[in-house]
Amino acid sequence: MSKKIKTILVDDERLARQELKYLLQDYPDIQIIDEAENVDDAIEKIHRLQPDLIFLDIEMPEKNGFDLLDELEFIPKIVFVTAYNQYAIQAFESEAMDYLLKPMKAERLSRTIEKIRAEIQQTRISEAVSEGRLPPDKRIFLKDGDKCYFVRLTEIYMIESVGNYCRFHFGSNRPMIHRSLNKIQERLDPNTFFRANRQQIINTEYIAEIDSYYKGGMKVVLNNGIELEISTRNSVAFKDMMGI
Repeated sequence: MSKKIKTILVDDERLARQELKYLLQDYPDIQIIDEAENVDDAIEKIHRLQPDLIFLDIEMPEKNGFDLLDELEFIPKIVFVTAYNQYAIQAFESEAMDYLLKPMKAERLSRTIEKIRAEIQQTRISEAVSEGRLPPDKRIFLKDGDKCYFVRLTEIYMIESVGNYCRFHFGSNRPMIHRSLNKIQERLDPNTFFRANRQQIINTEYIAEIDSYYKGGMKVVLNNGIELEISTRNSVAFKDMMGI
């Protein structure tokens, strides 16, 4: 791949980070742009630097690797690196690319890197040929099992992440499709749809009330009575968007 894969290493053990850096020297397209030794430090660096990939330890002081994912708004590709094998199922439920056990074997890392390269390359190709953002009145096709829906984006008041799927809310319908919320957000008009928090995107045309909320966050009530939290991290952008 010609373009570098921006990478952050997250591990509370300095020697573990050094060992991983040494192994990654064999992959010149893996560009280590920073390191973090705890979850709070990692959150700040991930949001600021927007990496393509993070190698993430699980057991760390105070907060663990899964706590990190719960607090992220922007989620890059994830490879867990840990000395414990009991978290594997939970890791893959978090949409991790891979799960590597310490001490890491060079051959095993090589297979992981190939998987990462293929996934990121495909993502970049898809973005390059993308038709761009969809206009708000565009009708989209949604297939959920045996049911099919042809709905205008203006009719959708909320989209929420449910594991590896996204659920679309319009009228009394709740179809789910296998796609990440990040990918769906890339195609939506940012003047109409807003990423309220890690789990939900809302159509701002359906907002009936806006109130202040806990620790600088915001709470909105849609015109159908549904209440949603705007995360503290997204509140500034939301106020700018709504002219508050």
